[in-house]
Amino acid sequence: MRSIGIIPARYASTRFPAKPLVEINGKTMIQRVYEQAKKASALDHVIVATDHQEIFNVVTAFGGEVVMTSEHHQSGTDRCLEAAQQMDLEFDVVVNIQGDEPFISPNQIDLILSCFNQENTDIATLVKLIEDKQVLWDINKPKVVIDDDDFAILFSRQCIPFLRGVEKEQWNKEFNYYKHIGMYAYRLETLKEICQLTPSRLEKAESLEQLRWIESGYRIKTAITEEEAFSIDTPEDLEVLLSKGLS
Repeated sequence: MRSIGIIPARYASTRFPAKPLVEINGKTMIQRVYEQAKKASALDHVIVATDHQEIFNVVTAFGGEVVMTSEHHQSGTDRCLEAAQQMDLEFDVVVNIQGDEPFISPNQIDLILSCFNQENTDIATLVKLIEDKQVLWDINKPKVVIDDDDFAILFSRQCIPFLRGVEKEQWNKEFNYYKHIGMYAYRLETLKEICQLTPSRLEKAESLEQLRWIESGYRIKTAITEEEAFSIDTPEDLEVLLSKGLS
């Protein structure tokens, strides 16, 4: 099985314009993501997919591989497909690596790719056990319910499932709740298919793209990671991240 990691890097951002170009201890965010992805032993190839010439130039300058994609994509999934179709390479699985996680763990990339050792895996993602009860009520941290075979049943911004007859303060002690770690991997043919789907009812309600795939009958394999993921959506997020001593 051959794989490619694609890092979507969009220039425009309402909360953090030009985010991929922000410097973190002497390196741009996009360079840090790229270098971390290159450390993943299961990845055969890594490329940045951007919509802006400045990002393209920065990636080229540090020796990374990059392709220019449309500025009109609605999601990183769509951008990944366009980039994949530009590549003159043969590969089976595409990993969508978030461009706003400068300290992404290479082990998590290897873990998500291990899901494809099972032939019935067409889409995969990561989840992590919720230990902080505050996360249960944070609508910016989607939760996942998984079945006995580790396939996702449902994603929601709300805390699911509801534990009847149990005080909410005790919920995460009585049930294993998982939060979603926003990395995806897809078989190439599946990626082509899901990019043809139109937004669904659940997706619109929760503003979670993966619900479109589930509503259309696709199954999402999950792997449980014990490592945290640190994404940066705002300048304040970056300050918090740096305060943790990551570099």
